[in-house]
Amino acid sequence: MQVWNNRVLALMPHPDDMEILCGGTLIRLADAGVEVHVATMTAGDMSSAEMGRAEIAAIRRAEAAAGAQAVGATSYTCLGFGDVDFVFDADARRRVSAMLRKVDAGLVVTTPPYDYMFDHIITSQLVRDACFNAPMRNYETPGGGTPTSGVPYLVYTDALEGHDMFGAECPLSFAVDISDVLERKLAALACHASQRDWLRRQHGMDNYIESARRWSGIRGPLAGGTHAEAFRQHLGHPHPADNPLSRLAGVVDV
Repeated sequence: MQVWNNRVLALMPHPDDMEILCGGTLIRLADAGVEVHVATMTAGDMSSAEMGRAEIAAIRRAEAAAGAQAVGATSYTCLGFGDVDFVFDADARRRVSAMLRKVDAGLVVTTPPYDYMFDHIITSQLVRDACFNAPMRNYETPGGGTPTSGVPYLVYTDALEGHDMFGAECPLSFAVDISDVLERKLAALACHASQRDWLRRQHGMDNYIESARRWSGIRGPLAGGTHAEAFRQHLGHPHPADNPLSRLAGVVDV
């Protein structure tokens, strides 16, 4: 079983998911001396109304690297899957396991298994699978790589607007007070200028930053502050069952 090793990996589907869903928590961990790593499945190469996939992918990779740096991450990696174009198969399972082996984090954070779109759902499934497979000595991954030290803590972020694809409220395990780092979280999110422009055209949204502020404000009382991020912990065998973030002040079981 994995023991805490002061390393965290946030593995998200797209650039900007990290900043929206867990950026404040990662800032707090980095400030506390935890080694933070960020990865995305894709470069978000579908999210432009004017540019081709290669052009927008290059822009969004740079924005993601800037966002990761803004939260205090040690590294940013894009796994190179196509946006809205990857599935749960053997190749994807091995590539995600290779990412877990590269970092060997004691805590892995990803999207919930019941989120609003398939990229989020499949990422969640692949990360959960990789947590189990990456420690296996005989499980082969691209580029080799040393098996992880064990099965890590695994936590899922809050779902979009806090409910699943059917509109049902999603259960939570704990919330992290991010009141003191909210503006830094939003500054990291602001690195993703291309996504804000695309959402204006695609969905008629022009409240990219304010939406993140509003939702963290809704979650704030769960952690006893003005703003918070919420999580659900994976407690199935063989993952550790104590709260991996209990070392931080302002973490409240809900």
